[in-house]
Amino acid sequence: MNSTILPEANNLLLTDLVGVLERLTFQNEENGYTVARLIPQGKQHEVTVVGPLGGVNIGETLHLRGIWTTHPQFGRQFEVHSYTIQLPASVDGIRKYLGSGLIKGVGPVTAARIVDQFGAETLEIIENHPERLSEVPGIARKRIDMICRAWQDQKQIKEIMLFLQTQGVSPSLAVKIYKQYGDQSIPVVRTDPYRLARDIYGVGFKTADKIARQMGLPPDSPARIQTGLVYTLSSFSDEGHCFGNRDHLASEGARLLQVSREQCLEQIDIMVRQRDLIAEDDAVYLPPFFFAEHGVASKLRRMLSSPDDRLSRLKNLNWPREFARMDQENPIQLTDLQKKAIQMAITSKVSVLTGGPGTGKSTIMGHLIQLVRRNGASVLLAAPTGRAAKRLSETTGLEARTIHRLLEFTPGSAAGFARDRANPLDTDMIIIDETSMVDILLMNHLLNAVEASTHLLLVGDVDQLPSVGPGNVLRDLIASEEIPVTRLDTIFRQAGDSYIILNAHRINEGEMPVFPKDARDFFLFPESDPQKVAEWVIDLVSQRIPNRFGFSPQDIQVLSPMYRGAAGVVELNQRLQQTLNPPGRGKVEYTHSYRTFRTGDRVMQIRNNYDKAVFNGDLGIIESIDLENQSVEVSIDGLRVSYDLNELDELVHAYAVSIHKAQGSEFPVVVIPLLTQHYRLLQRNLLYTAVTRARKMVVIAGSRKAIAMAVRNNQIQKRNTRLAERLRGMEPPPLEDEFLLLL
Repeated sequence: MNSTILPEANNLLLTDLVGVLERLTFQNEENGYTVARLIPQGKQHEVTVVGPLGGVNIGETLHLRGIWTTHPQFGRQFEVHSYTIQLPASVDGIRKYLGSGLIKGVGPVTAARIVDQFGAETLEIIENHPERLSEVPGIARKRIDMICRAWQDQKQIKEIMLFLQTQGVSPSLAVKIYKQYGDQSIPVVRTDPYRLARDIYGVGFKTADKIARQMGLPPDSPARIQTGLVYTLSSFSDEGHCFGNRDHLASEGARLLQVSREQCLEQIDIMVRQRDLIAEDDAVYLPPFFFAEHGVASKLRRMLSSPDDRLSRLKNLNWPREFARMDQENPIQLTDLQKKAIQMAITSKVSVLTGGPGTGKSTIMGHLIQLVRRNGASVLLAAPTGRAAKRLSETTGLEARTIHRLLEFTPGSAAGFARDRANPLDTDMIIIDETSMVDILLMNHLLNAVEASTHLLLVGDVDQLPSVGPGNVLRDLIASEEIPVTRLDTIFRQAGDSYIILNAHRINEGEMPVFPKDARDFFLFPESDPQKVAEWVIDLVSQRIPNRFGFSPQDIQVLSPMYRGAAGVVELNQRLQQTLNPPGRGKVEYTHSYRTFRTGDRVMQIRNNYDKAVFNGDLGIIESIDLENQSVEVSIDGLRVSYDLNELDELVHAYAVSIHKAQGSEFPVVVIPLLTQHYRLLQRNLLYTAVTRARKMVVIAGSRKAIAMAVRNNQIQKRNTRLAERLRGMEPPPLEDEFLLLL
């Protein structure tokens, strides 16, 4: 355990300080910077120590080298420049050490029992004679096994953490690296640090590159340039692109890597020859996106051209009689355009239904399902998110699932989805709602599981923001002009009944929303100062809306265009958490990477985790935090999902979320801070998407100028996709099947 893990600073008169770590006041898991209280040897009083102390634990004896300084606000403190760690030797130190949450399965109560039994020999017993833990009252065999595993894991993690810190890397990744590679962690880091970027969520290219450069890898190493180019291309996909322009990729790669553009072009060509990248004239793809585009296009064209048809018996229906029957059986009478959409879904194997709120999409789906099932045919319903699927179930009266559950995704399985080309969905018709949210990869997985004879109806609002993931599937399908499309543009709910619907359509048509005095569901609190807008948001969510209209704060979702700033997602989350879910007796909390998570917090999953079957944008509530077993239970769409404490970087607070992340969700009340400082993101489809997330009320806190900027800006950010062109006839390459097996 004795390891010097930081180089000593030059030209400073350093002094030694030895003592027992009493408590951690603050620790930044990203860079290891720590503020702690330590009791020096032979002393009774605590002193403050500050510096990069990642990996230290309460109860350990620290040998510090550094300098004494005086902080203008916090007074005298010891600034650490290097340190070594020793296991605690005193009984009190051991008790604190074990009870600090270091070892999974050991909390303060269990730690006290163990130390009461073995005293100063406790750590030696755990290390060399763990079977003797059975002598401790109240500790079962299962708990002993957990303690032994956690002790060995902690030793490995400590070694990895010490090694990584010698490479100038933050300690927060040590647990993840050990979880991924186990005993091979240090050899992997030494031989191929770029594997970390490929294999571990949260380790980007820049982190892996920092390790590699520290270990002496030359800056123009082919491995470094190739990894940097993949990282750059992946960053393009994070912005929604399926490919990057070759010259742009080389230029951005050169800027990132600080190498020449020619060196990047050379490595792009090598990677294309190796099939690590796919080139199509000037477009360069990561293979999954290239073959997903080809897969979607070729499958849709096959469905449209195939003579096999599971609904062929319905094509010759007496349509006037069928529609007359629908009008008799349902209170809502269909328009001619709605009838055309239903007929199109029956007569064409693939069709698109698009339109804004209140235009009758749900009515059409309900009548269509009635017709299909009345004629003995089967239908399956799905949507991209759990909330969207639940809403689809409520509007149609039929079970709807997420697309992942429809495809029977199996966490941890090699195949991923049980439903695929070899095991397709057995149904006559599939209806997918909120298709604007579906990215190219998910659409490809879906179509792999759809038989060419099955009918597919894709429903969504093309004027909303595109998917968070790569591609612009719904817009591309419509733009191809190869897929039959019905576009609804008539509002059926009266404007006086819903200013949300009226204003959504006004925004979509480039007109300013209206804020009449008699409105009950659409309000503006005019303000241009960011701090005052933030104050309005806090007051609206916590007091004004609940007190005046009876909504619970849980019914209210704040949607902000930006992450930074006083009215951005990050700061609003901090303030809303403090207001709506402050610390209190019985509330357990845990701080991870700047964020303090507390029981009762609203949270959002920010990456697809296939092992847990939770996905980017899923919303939930923290039900419990177990510090002893180092786990957090989150309720997401009615399911309880368990996270280890070191997995909490997959969650963020969700009292406020970005408008992009809110796609596919609906909330009773939406509060939107909108300021001119958001000008880079003020687009018509952004404001339109935010407004259409609300079922019962929209409140905008911001300036009319910012609203006008958003309404006027109808420049939709172009995404690099070629799906529309492929649907119009570009043939897939001969190696398609080979790569489809990899998806």
